[in-house]
Amino acid sequence: MSFSPIPSDFYGFENQLTDPEKAHLMRLREYLERDVKPIVNDYWNRDEFPTEIIKGLADVQAVGLGWEETRPFENSAVFRGWVALEMARVDASVGTYVGVQNGLVMGTVGVCGSAEQRAEWLPKFASGEVVGAFGLTEPLSGSDSAQGLRTTARRDGEQWVLNGAKRWIGNATFNDVTIIWAKDVADDQVKGFLVDTGSEGYAATKIENKQSLRIVQNADITLENVVVPETMRLQKANSFKDTASVLRLTRADVAWAAVGNAIGAYEAAVRYAGDREQFGRPIGGHQLVQDLLVKSLGNITASLALVVQVSRMLDEGTQRDEHSALAKAFTTARMRETVAWCRELFGGNGIVTDYDVIRHFADAESLYSYEGTREMNTLIVGRSITGQAAFV
Repeated sequence: MSFSPIPSDFYGFENQLTDPEKAHLMRLREYLERDVKPIVNDYWNRDEFPTEIIKGLADVQAVGLGWEETRPFENSAVFRGWVALEMARVDASVGTYVGVQNGLVMGTVGVCGSAEQRAEWLPKFASGEVVGAFGLTEPLSGSDSAQGLRTTARRDGEQWVLNGAKRWIGNATFNDVTIIWAKDVADDQVKGFLVDTGSEGYAATKIENKQSLRIVQNADITLENVVVPETMRLQKANSFKDTASVLRLTRADVAWAAVGNAIGAYEAAVRYAGDREQFGRPIGGHQLVQDLLVKSLGNITASLALVVQVSRMLDEGTQRDEHSALAKAFTTARMRETVAWCRELFGGNGIVTDYDVIRHFADAESLYSYEGTREMNTLIVGRSITGQAAFV
């Protein structure tokens, strides 16, 4: 299969990938276009997740690219960003499933697990044999998780007892294992645990009535005296700094996903501009329509330049919190503008899922908010600029 960059990559950033990376990206693109894109509107409308694609995503190795135990070939953070973009370009919900499984769950085990835990769990997550979820956010704790975490962990011999609640946990209605972050009552430090969802006292309830990322199955989780063996405590997760190390990796991927979601809306708009006729010709021949498309492409191109560079910095080992924070804040804001312009181009047709754009428009709201709101990421960058913390 020959490599063909997407037209919305206007400056050709994809051409900087290695040949094996290009080949892998093309296999993923073909699978998504053939097996995922035709079904996503139906599942989005039904507020359900297509569990049948879990094996397909594992077969095309969309999961596990970044870890020695599971990666199919040497690849860069820039390439892994393109994978996140490609997923969201087709559907941000499916991209979120992979982001949770690949980034938050495998990222936590990869960063915070012992060598034995990595060897045991990373291949299971990569193959889809075990589906994971990431339990950090709580009903009363979101942006202030570093200080405000209320879920507790108490050691009792060679086991731990967890109590508390989590909210907005993706994949959590059908997963096998949830990573639960809890404060140790002995030292008040945050620790991480791999919790079997079949454990006594563990319950997950689907959050209903969502109008964004509807395919993602988010849940409220309650933990009532859930017993977890010491062997399931992540051995290198000993404070919130370790949690933040995971989020630093995945925040850049969310920035890539924001660009992908904007591209999905833009490409739908370009197709529509060529097909829809008014006043005797395609609307793409009208100046104001072209203005919307050019502004959208400008946002996409600027955002692509930013995420490519932040991932290069990750490859070089020079990326810091403020770098990924700026990427997430900037790209999600530009995405929000872009999907609005693209939906505008459709007129009334833009509010039905038949034309795809409204799905990207609605899903943008979740990408804008999760893994650090624009405001929180702005404060991280602002602290770097001024040397002054303005969080409270």
